[in-house]
Amino acid sequence: MIASLVVLKNGYTWAEVATSGKIAFATLVTPVLVLLSVGALIGTWNLSGTIPTLAFYGIKLLRPGYFYVAAFVVCAVISISVGSAWATAGTIGVGLVGLASLEGVSAPMTAGAVISGAYVGDELSPLSETTVLTSQLGGIDLFTHLRSQVWTSGPAFAIAFIAFALLGWLAPVASGVDTDSELRKIDQLFRITPWNLLPLIVLIILSIRKVPTALAIMLSALLAGLMAPLLQRPAMLRFINDHTVTAPYADIKAVWLALGTGYEAHSGIPVLDRLLSRGGMEGMLHTLWIIIGAVSFGTLLGEFKLLTKLLNPLLARAHTTGRLIGSVVAADFGLNVLAGDQHVALVLHAQLFRDEFRKRGIQPQILTRASADGGSVTSALVPWNSCGAYLAATLGVPTLSFVPFCIFNIASPLLSVLWGVTGFTVNRVSASDATTERRPRA
Repeated sequence: MIASLVVLKNGYTWAEVATSGKIAFATLVTPVLVLLSVGALIGTWNLSGTIPTLAFYGIKLLRPGYFYVAAFVVCAVISISVGSAWATAGTIGVGLVGLASLEGVSAPMTAGAVISGAYVGDELSPLSETTVLTSQLGGIDLFTHLRSQVWTSGPAFAIAFIAFALLGWLAPVASGVDTDSELRKIDQLFRITPWNLLPLIVLIILSIRKVPTALAIMLSALLAGLMAPLLQRPAMLRFINDHTVTAPYADIKAVWLALGTGYEAHSGIPVLDRLLSRGGMEGMLHTLWIIIGAVSFGTLLGEFKLLTKLLNPLLARAHTTGRLIGSVVAADFGLNVLAGDQHVALVLHAQLFRDEFRKRGIQPQILTRASADGGSVTSALVPWNSCGAYLAATLGVPTLSFVPFCIFNIASPLLSVLWGVTGFTVNRVSASDATTERRPRA
């Protein structure tokens, strides 16, 4: 509202402000569909036994000593496969954070490991939407960008791996955790079978085949809803708790409620109930409110160039290559804080810094790498950013609680700045080559 008034004061018309709003809402379509789909998926995955089965097998296989590093590696592998940090955190990440309470390990540390792993794929997967966008805006080939990205994301992965291994060794574990009773209770409440993991397998296959994230999650959620009456009928009947409704109406009601308002469990074990009583589109509405506000505000700042006076002095003081790369990282992180959405940061870097990199003969993939390190991964660290809000809502852990443990997300931008200052992996091109680089696609 305040930004709109500033725009009007600067001489623009309300029609232009309204057009900016249309642009903002057009960019919101995918995040809204993904968020609602993830809410629905968590609900039906609980109803169908998918998340309980993940918890059951996880309790049997994972131990506190290597829980964090295992969570990090698993999420990294899945995110590289599916190319989406949001999908990774909203599926396997939910199960791992819930499992943390059952194992007596820290939920914020687990969330940090999940997010770190999820953003490995966001940086290095050729299926990642932000990776493709970053390379296109920089005017370079996707795999040229990925080869450059490895020089910061690779060492950041190693740092995070060592850090989570040490945390598993040194961090305290809650005493009095009775995993045997938890296993028995899960086995009583649900029919535990590998068939329950089919929605997860289908989601991974759809993502690898480049099915849009929201559609893949929707299909997995609906598949889980169809499987629930076949595999988990007693759990469904306990969930709706309505003896006046008979099949097939009881099945429809249970799936409908799981999709809309989420699943509720009453096992008598508080940590287990917190894991299973989640999901539903309704639970995502507060986060959607934050994202709508953040993206609308960020679009106003970008469309009417309200940030130019802040960013141009930063560019003017970047006399060295190290300062220039540091300016890209700082500007992108600042835009994540001010504008509330990573896409604003990714788009504006191309407008503000691309010509300067060309003038200085620095390879464009150095710009795209710095932008990804400063804009993409740091978006998860800001509570009111669309990414930070989504992760907090999905994982059930406040943003400021998991931020200190997002090791990969912190290490990546720091390494990008360090390589810029030292000149390591910062290569240059001749003036003639710089002028023949292809322009970014519209």
